[in-house]
Amino acid sequence: MNYDVVVIGGGPSGLMAAIAAAEHGAKTILLEKGKKLGKKLAISGGGRCNVTNRLPEDEVIKHIPGNGKFLYSAFSVFNNYDIIDFFENMGVALKEEDHGRMFPISNSAQSVVDALVNKMAELNVKVKLNTPVKAIHYDENEHTVILQEGEKITTSALVIAAGGKAVPHTGSTGDGYAWAKKAGHTITELYPTEVALKSDEEFIKNKSLQGLSLRDVTLSVLNKRNKPIIQHRMDMIFTHFGVSGPAVLRCSQFVVKELMRGRDKVPMVLDSLPDEHEETIFQNIMKTANDNPKKAFKNIVKGMVPERLLTYILNQNKVSDDQKCANVSKETIRSIVHTMKNFSFQVNGSLPLEKAFVTGGGVSIKEIVPNTMQSKLMHGLYFCGEILDIHGYTGGYNITSALVTGRLAGMNAAQEPLAVTGR
Repeated sequence: MNYDVVVIGGGPSGLMAAIAAAEHGAKTILLEKGKKLGKKLAISGGGRCNVTNRLPEDEVIKHIPGNGKFLYSAFSVFNNYDIIDFFENMGVALKEEDHGRMFPISNSAQSVVDALVNKMAELNVKVKLNTPVKAIHYDENEHTVILQEGEKITTSALVIAAGGKAVPHTGSTGDGYAWAKKAGHTITELYPTEVALKSDEEFIKNKSLQGLSLRDVTLSVLNKRNKPIIQHRMDMIFTHFGVSGPAVLRCSQFVVKELMRGRDKVPMVLDSLPDEHEETIFQNIMKTANDNPKKAFKNIVKGMVPERLLTYILNQNKVSDDQKCANVSKETIRSIVHTMKNFSFQVNGSLPLEKAFVTGGGVSIKEIVPNTMQSKLMHGLYFCGEILDIHGYTGGYNITSALVTGRLAGMNAAQEPLAVTGR
């Protein structure tokens, strides 16, 4: 069997690559080892599918801390606004939610997957499901893809969109890295990003804060000199193994990188009252305490931070539930306020890559042409999506990167056979 373009992987970048190749006149086949297309898309955004983000291009790239700048060239060809037009033109109406996140009005990720699958059918893309690739042979003129059952497919252009290693039950099990290496590519060290973090602090072990959710707090990761490397303001939660939630996921790659550099533990600092100055809080509490010496101290600070966190902080400072304001020293009040604004704890690891939302590391972008996604080392070879060493925060940024790189890989792969045959 011979095809102009072979796409391996039926995730967002592979689907987009196949559509783009077919739209540019290439006879295209998409190979997916699983029994369904778009599995990761179907579960993204809590099953609602956060297809992209409407923030300005510079902001979107800022939210892709893993080599996002590499995408500037790609964005000049096809960007997040083009993704919105692309879906709306296929009949998938989108709506904007907080932080620029774009969702289908249907609130159903399946409608996004269906639109992509229908578009491929309309363009006569051949789709083979349950079709694992056993090996790839690269050659001077064309490449050969050998399927598990022994069948061979020859092609002048190959797009590898096989994903990373995160969320393996969707089929991302890292198969593509070996094929990239065989073509001479460097795979940078793989690590989990957008992942929950582990801690062996006493309050985690004794579960005193387990299940406690904090809304709209600021979380920082500190370097060896105790200066913040990164800071995010979002929600978080204490778990039975450590910490999780949006703020933690966003900070996680910076923690993981510090641990990869050989640190045993990395300090994190939680500010549960990010809009208020420490000194102002202190003065207000002091005034209330002085005005109400007979009142229980706990009652005058109640509601400032969630109950369980407050109980924990008061216990740390040896203030009992019924202790009167008159019996709490100025130093103790200062210490309590400081902890509300600077609750410090150490993290010592993350959940494994398989439990992460996104893979850090991958095919080195130094070996990829930024405005075509073509390999600099092998003719007729393209990469897109999470197999590349590009990763963003959750919020539509990784899907944006996947769709943009997929679009470029597909449209440029379609030019290869035309160049070869002179069509």
